[in-house]
Amino acid sequence: MLDINFIRENIDILKKAVTDKGINLNVDELLTVDKKRKELLAKVEDLRRQRNETAQKRDIEKGKEIKDELNGLENELKEIENQFNQLMVLVPTIPAEDTPKGNSDKDNVGIYQWGEKPTFDFQPKTHIVLGKELDILDFERGAKVGGYRGYYMKNEGVMLQMGIMMYALSKMITKGYKPMIPPTLIKEFALFGSGYFKGSHYNPQTDEIYQVSSPDKEANGEISSERKFLIGTAEPSLLAYYSGEVLKKEDLPMRLCGFSQCYRSEIGSYGKETKGLFRVHEFMKVEQVVLSSADVELSDKLQQEMVEITKEMHEELGLPYRVIRICLGDLSAGKYKQFDYEAWMPGLDRYGETGSASNFFDWQSRRLDVKYEGENKEKKYVYMLNNTALPTPRIIIAILENFQQKDGSVKIPKALQKYTGFAEIKPKQTRVI
Repeated sequence: MLDINFIRENIDILKKAVTDKGINLNVDELLTVDKKRKELLAKVEDLRRQRNETAQKRDIEKGKEIKDELNGLENELKEIENQFNQLMVLVPTIPAEDTPKGNSDKDNVGIYQWGEKPTFDFQPKTHIVLGKELDILDFERGAKVGGYRGYYMKNEGVMLQMGIMMYALSKMITKGYKPMIPPTLIKEFALFGSGYFKGSHYNPQTDEIYQVSSPDKEANGEISSERKFLIGTAEPSLLAYYSGEVLKKEDLPMRLCGFSQCYRSEIGSYGKETKGLFRVHEFMKVEQVVLSSADVELSDKLQQEMVEITKEMHEELGLPYRVIRICLGDLSAGKYKQFDYEAWMPGLDRYGETGSASNFFDWQSRRLDVKYEGENKEKKYVYMLNNTALPTPRIIIAILENFQQKDGSVKIPKALQKYTGFAEIKPKQTRVI
């Protein structure tokens, strides 16, 4: 969502962004509706003024005439406002000028690569086989109890998963990020505000979010009319923390990180990577969020700061990985610039995405109404950035498959050992829980 004044003054720039990002938005239609909205608003305000003047003169007949006309125009304005808002929801952020051209993820550009892919003098196993032989993963019982893509993490796998999370949280804290455990059950406005709905409201056919069907209760005991949803990342909860507030410029940038359980319906990925941990419905993740002043150069530096932290963690874990710059056609509506991380996964014989860093400028803050007071008491919308610090499933895949040994054991990266309490996981012949 952009400022309508910016849109009016930069029509060609917006049209190019819409075309480059493949957004289904008719900019001319938006401008036509905007013009109609302005005209109706002016008429409504004039009639309201006339109504007040007539009331003071106690002209009942004239007052009734104005009231009838005003009611009709207010209804028309309400309808136009709704059309306007539906179109404004589709307005994209103008992407960075140096964003690679392209139509899909096939056109994304690798900009950095680290680490040597492991070579094995034995037939390497997938994390699915390793998880079973090490007795740390149970997909069969996970599907029985949790359904499609369900799984149990157990034994040393539990400490590996929690160790990754504690390592990531500790790293964030040393880098100046304030830790939070945010709510995972949240209101609709936070998901709309952060851009996790394709439109203005939740659509179960397109939005990979779980809605909670059970009604909630308000503090007074009455059934709540508000819908609740499970988060797919801590990002919306962290971004909405200051919704409706005005921050002080001297408190910016604000660096936050959140640990959470994450839930994703994955409806758009039916049939893709159905086996193992690569694409599951629930997992854990540590997410970074930064609220910045409306300064393009500063936000670029902050995004790069987040990228460097995640690169550092991949390297401390010893995982071969690469950084990808996302092209125009793969860049979602709200994003100014995005980088993805991909770790090498021998079982897939390819790199697999482990996270991304995105700069939204004020696209999210306008929806969430988060401002700061700048010079001369002027209120501006903050810039919002987010980054995946580390997620559990795909990092676990990478660790198991890259550090497997000939005897079936798996070495644990040194950076994790103080959190796991062990340096390797050995295969088990038989183990009963």
